[in-house]
Amino acid sequence: MRLVTLEDVRAAAAAIAPHVVRTPLLPFDSGLWIKPESLQPIGAFKIRGAVNALSRIPSEDRARGVVAYSSGNHAQAVAYAAKTLGMPAAIVVPENTPQLKIDATRAHGAEVFVVGITERESRAYELVEERGATLIPPFDHADVIAGQGTAGLEIIADLPDVATVLVPVSGGGLISGVAVAVKALRPDVRVIGVEPELAGDAAASFAEGKQVRWNAHDRARTIADGLRAEPSELTWAHISELVDDFVTVSEDEIRDAVNQIARRTRVVAEPSGAVPVAAYLNAKLPDGPAVAVVSGGNIEPTLLASILG
Repeated sequence: MRLVTLEDVRAAAAAIAPHVVRTPLLPFDSGLWIKPESLQPIGAFKIRGAVNALSRIPSEDRARGVVAYSSGNHAQAVAYAAKTLGMPAAIVVPENTPQLKIDATRAHGAEVFVVGITERESRAYELVEERGATLIPPFDHADVIAGQGTAGLEIIADLPDVATVLVPVSGGGLISGVAVAVKALRPDVRVIGVEPELAGDAAASFAEGKQVRWNAHDRARTIADGLRAEPSELTWAHISELVDDFVTVSEDEIRDAVNQIARRTRVVAEPSGAVPVAAYLNAKLPDGPAVAVVSGGNIEPTLLASILG
């Protein structure tokens, strides 16, 4: 299996530059910087991979549009990228997707199909077959992984002496791309994946040295709605080759991290985006400067209000 390369990530950086925010590093405390991907136009890092993947669709295929399945942020990213690049988009989301994310996806002009939590992939493949459209999966795609890896390029450029990069893990596209970039440029930097304890399938797989499958309904228990997927064969190959360690965090630790990010940095983080900061606050990590990729900020206002108290 061919892994994504640094050259792929650099090519993605050039392709997405006109459409994506180059997010800064913000100080959380003396030892941690956050990379607030909540500042992207769709409020999450997913725009990086979506724009890169859609930009590489041949011109003769664009009129038939794209199809994606997602728990929310990839849905918005594909809808935004399709609107920007002039393609129709159909998005399949599970019924437990926050309404905020569904509404935002529709606002970008996409057709949205809401299905049972185990049916989103099968419905997406049906739409591809019906329409002759191009499928843009949320993480199981080399162009998507390369796009997400551009965040890693930026981290190394902005903090050359970084020692640890903390990345949330669901399907594994973000950590795969970030690890490709970071390890190619700075092999000594530790890349650590972070998951909720209630959706810790990748952490369990890492400990076992082989993929461990968790039931989708079990993974759906976590408040971190963007971290309920599991790695694919492609992303697992990147994780097992390039990632140094995993940490899991509790639901209370995730809520506390959302609160502390807001109060210390004035950044809104959704629970999925807060898990790397939760790891920093609660786990023993290697010494040296650390960066937490705060992957998104698309949180329901009522949930945010309850967490901030």
